Amino acid sequence: MKPTARGLESLLIEIRACRICEEHLPHGPRPVVRADHRSRILVVGQAPGRRVHDSGLPFDDPSGDRLRAWMGVDRDTFYDTRRIAVIPMGFCYPGTGRSGDLPPRPECAPAWREPLLAQLPRVELTLVIGQYALAYHLPGPRRSVARAVGAWKEHWPDVIPLPHPSPRNIRWFARNPWFEADVVPVVRRRVAELL
Repeated sequence: MKPTARGLESLLIEIRACRICEEHLPHGPRPVVRADHRSRILVVGQAPGRRVHDSGLPFDDPSGDRLRAWMGVDRDTFYDTRRIAVIPMGFCYPGTGRSGDLPPRPECAPAWREPLLAQLPRVELTLVIGQYALAYHLPGPRRSVARAVGAWKEHWPDVIPLPHPSPRNIRWFARNPWFEADVVPVVRRRVAELL
């Protein structure tokens, strides 16, 4: 399918009506995805959390505040789909498990990811956040998040792997101070170039 504004609009309508994993979603389906055929930056997360499920805005939580700080953008810029698309691996909140939110539902990516990405021809930078997004967008031997992020230069300048910006990752940030010192400034510069 050739990328067009109308093609993407139709696809987003289909995605927002999706119910393929409804029986597994304790809070019901509410696909959260934002994209425009003009988007130059793609943010790929895991799946919406409870606050995002309630608001319908991706990264509308403390994780989003940290991510926007890493990117060096304000909320208005982040939510301007002409600039930034936000497409998680799973579009709906999967619920909570013993150690936090459950992983993205496995039905979502095979059903929607390729047709959706095909509608984003102007994307020049993909920020890949967390283990499920890393596994999909950086296939190959499985690496820890720290190793994948540490090897960011392998994918430069098109893809930058990132840890999840969740406050629950505070220990990861403390153990890996090189991330904020070395990677975050590069992310900010690349984002600024594209915006």
